[in-house]
Amino acid sequence: MAVPDVDAIRAGNRRSLAKAITLIESSRSVDRERAQDLLESLLPYTGDSVRIGISGVPGVGKSTFIEAFGQLLLAQGKRIAVLAVDPSSPRGGGSIMGDKTRMEQLSREENVFIRPTPSGGTLGGVAQKTRESLLLCEAAGFDVVIVETVGVGQSEYQVAGMVDFFMLLMLPGGGDELQGIKKGIVELADALVINKSDGEGEGLAAATQSQYQSALSLLRSESHWAPRVLRCSALKRSGLSEVWETVQEYLAITRDNQFFDYKRARQSRDWMRQLMQAMLLARLKDSRAVGDALPELEAAVEAQEITPYSAARRLLDLLDAG
Repeated sequence: MAVPDVDAIRAGNRRSLAKAITLIESSRSVDRERAQDLLESLLPYTGDSVRIGISGVPGVGKSTFIEAFGQLLLAQGKRIAVLAVDPSSPRGGGSIMGDKTRMEQLSREENVFIRPTPSGGTLGGVAQKTRESLLLCEAAGFDVVIVETVGVGQSEYQVAGMVDFFMLLMLPGGGDELQGIKKGIVELADALVINKSDGEGEGLAAATQSQYQSALSLLRSESHWAPRVLRCSALKRSGLSEVWETVQEYLAITRDNQFFDYKRARQSRDWMRQLMQAMLLARLKDSRAVGDALPELEAAVEAQEITPYSAARRLLDLLDAG
């Protein structure tokens, strides 16, 4: 696969950017090396965008929200990239069209780039491909990079670990919805945004806002930022300015107290550690010596002839010997 031109990516050429992301998604070892060389060349030109993660339960209106939120940012002269984490296969061509259909108006804009990120297939899964795609979008000059996740699961933790601001979209009058969401994910959120706050649901949304704000005060208390609970209607395009103002306020506060730089540095360190673990697992799987010894050791563990720790230690010793 040909390596896209660095200058074309930096100039914001969407075709070159798309080719670069395809290179990153490739499972071929030669493509992985080329992708890393490309990223090394572009790394000095990354880091200037606002990274926003958006998640929420199915039916909460994430796509409608991103469409309306994106239009608001476009009106302010921002260039926007949307990376939608896709749980389907790495080559699910229908997914690309699906994302553009869901965000029909936004996808037609010249200053918008929309791309699904497949969750399987290559080293590191969602975290690796989405992080690297995010860096490419920054190098291409996009001011805001939005990472959308499909639902509430492991991908939320990964996405929260690569963005500056993580928001969780909620429905008004969810009842026990807050209890139904993993506590850890709620604690990751810098803001809960209650969507569909319009018409008959507006009063319910206001009551829900109060309930969620009380719940958040019990779940998390950190000095750098107090999580907010906001209301909006993506369909009616109301309340979106307040959401963007909250993001900007967060950026101003965390840059002033230096948490912003600390968080990005910590995310890069954690990313390195995740990759180290993934690479070690890949080496174990590729090792012939480990593969030959594994069935016998597994049988010994099942028969309680050896402890799992000792078996794992022997496998690692085989890797070291190779």
